[in-house]
Amino acid sequence: MIFSHDTEVTLRSAVDLVNSDRVDGDQLATGEALNRFLDDYGTTGRRDNDAAELAAVHQLRQRLGRVWTVADDEARAVGQVNALLSDTRAAPWLTRHPEMPEWHLHLASIHDPVAQRLGAEIAMALADLIRAGELRRLKVCNAPDCDAVLFDMSRNRSRMFCDTGNCGNRQHVAAYRERRATADEQ
Repeated sequence: MIFSHDTEVTLRSAVDLVNSDRVDGDQLATGEALNRFLDDYGTTGRRDNDAAELAAVHQLRQRLGRVWTVADDEARAVGQVNALLSDTRAAPWLTRHPEMPEWHLHLASIHDPVAQRLGAEIAMALADLIRAGELRRLKVCNAPDCDAVLFDMSRNRSRMFCDTGNCGNRQHVAAYRERRATADEQ
């Protein structure tokens, strides 16, 4: 399944947002860090650059993390996505920018707070994922020492590890060493 460009970018931003406090401490602890995150994803519109804005984004981050936690239960995931769409008062409209000439959706006014805009756009991307029957693409890293989330874009939905801590490589090396140790014992 191929998703629209804005859906993929938005879901990747959601992964990065959720993971911003799951690996190596809080990566969005300051307003500067939040601005870098927003700039990295081309987020336009109002920025208050205050403690309330940062706290609201942190609350959104926790809320999105819960969506990944219940991704194996479609009804619960739908309930959370619908609640987020409602709470952010998502109202879709088509737009494009010079830096992104393809038509894409915005789901909140550029004058709305950043957490509301992010929440609405991420909720709509999650709704697209659910409508496509692809909710199982939302996963938590399979490494025993990692709780980072991922959006599996592999063709056969077989990705098991996140990109944040070299988890896949570490797990493969550990399995190889275990196989070698077992073979040496025999």
